[in-house]
Amino acid sequence: MQRSHYEKAAKTQDASRLTVGIVVSSFNTDITEKMLTGAVTTLRQWGVKEKQIRIVRVPGSFEITYGCMKLLKNKKMDAIVALGCIIKGETDHDKYLAHAVAAGITNLTIASGVPISFGVITPNSLAQARVRSKGKHNKGVEAAIAAMSSALLP
Repeated sequence: MQRSHYEKAAKTQDASRLTVGIVVSSFNTDITEKMLTGAVTTLRQWGVKEKQIRIVRVPGSFEITYGCMKLLKNKKMDAIVALGCIIKGETDHDKYLAHAVAAGITNLTIASGVPISFGVITPNSLAQARVRSKGKHNKGVEAAIAAMSSALLP
């Protein structure tokens, strides 16, 4: 359950000068596409122009790190939003994937100096994933805000 003080909306800033990449997993696309829509909508609300948003689709969450690396190598990015959905299964496979993706994103952020926000959800069920991909609980929105807020730090 989300704490009430986390529900406060972030104050919209002027991000019109930013070029933002989004790397989104195609696995669990019914979830990740809603997160992508939330992220893009938020970027636009903060003033990021459509031509300054680069979207890269990768097969699964494990490939998100590679997609981020390609964006960093081929385009000048001010921030990147990483979106994926790893749903708990019968084994610990989800934990290994989530750890690998988190470590990869952290390492790329440190090496590049470009903020990459972690919008990879790890719900216990499809029902939890659905809640985290829409409305005020959309983790794509939160990840976009985190990326832009970090890129705008003085």
